Amino acid sequence: MTTSTETSTNNGAVTAPVPMTPLQEFWHYFRSNKGAVAGLAFIVLICFMAVFANFVAPHSPSDQYRDALLLPPAWLQGGNWSFVLGTDDVGRDILSRLIYGSRLSIAVGIVAVTASLVIGILLGLVAGYFKGMIDTAIMRIVDIMLAMPSLLLAIAIVAILGPSIVNAALAISIVSLPHYVRLTRAATMAEMSRDYVTSSRVIGASPLRLMFVCILPNCLAPLIVQATLGFSSAILDMAALGFLGLGAQPPTPEWGSMLADALQFVQRAWWVVTFPGLMILITVLAFNLMGDGLRDALDPKLKQ
Repeated sequence: MTTSTETSTNNGAVTAPVPMTPLQEFWHYFRSNKGAVAGLAFIVLICFMAVFANFVAPHSPSDQYRDALLLPPAWLQGGNWSFVLGTDDVGRDILSRLIYGSRLSIAVGIVAVTASLVIGILLGLVAGYFKGMIDTAIMRIVDIMLAMPSLLLAIAIVAILGPSIVNAALAISIVSLPHYVRLTRAATMAEMSRDYVTSSRVIGASPLRLMFVCILPNCLAPLIVQATLGFSSAILDMAALGFLGLGAQPPTPEWGSMLADALQFVQRAWWVVTFPGLMILITVLAFNLMGDGLRDALDPKLKQ
C-alpha cells in the first residue's frame, strides 16, 4: 500500500499527493508503534554503552574496593554515590560491570545471529529451490535439532567443546539455525510459484541468479524480523550458559555469570541479583518490542 501526503498552496488549493519513499513509509508505520520506538531507544542506549564502555563506566569492571564490600545502592542507607548501584561481594562496582557486560551480550548477539542467519538463508534457499532429496535431507536434520530443547542442545555443544565465550556463541548460532532454515525455505517455496520467477527462468537465468537476485530480496522482510527477535533469544541463551558456568569465565563481566556469583547473597544483598536480572529482562523486552514494530512496518497485510 502506498502512503502519500497532501500539500497545500498559499491560496488554500490542495496539490497532488506526494508519495513517500520506502524509507519514509517504513518509519511512518514503525513510529506508530510506541512500544517499538521505546525498544529501539533502549537498544540504541545499550549499544552506546557497549561501544563507549571505557568512557561511560565510572570504574574498571575488575577493580576491587576492599573497603566497600556489598555496599548498597547510593540512595539507600549506607550507600555511596561513587557506587551508584552498589558493589558485589569482592567490592566491584555493579554499574560498571553491567555496562561492560552489555558489550559482551551485544557482541555475542551479533555474532550468533549473523552466523545463523547467513547459514540458515543458504540452506533454506537450497532446500526450497531444489526440493527433492536435498530438501528432505536438510529438513530432517532441522527436525532433529528442533526435537531437542535449544538450551539443552547448547549445553551439550559447549560441554563437548569446552566452556568459553567463543564456544558459547557457536552453540547459540547452531541452536538458532533451524528457525532461519524453515523460514527461508517456506518463503522460497512461496516465491517459486510467482510469475517473475517463471519469467526469469524462461529467459535463461541461472539457479544462483534466481535464488540470490530474484527470490532472496523478496524473502528478507520476515528474516529481518526473525533476526531481531533472535537477538533476544541469543542474549537469554548467553545469560543461561553464563549462569551455568559454561559461558564467560570469571572475572569477565557477563550478566548471567553475575547472577550465578550473587546467588548466595540474594537474601542480604538483593541489589547484587536484581540489577543484572533487570538488565536481561529489559534488554530482551526491548528487542521483542522492536521486532513487533518491524513486523508491523514490513508486512503489507498489517498496514492499515
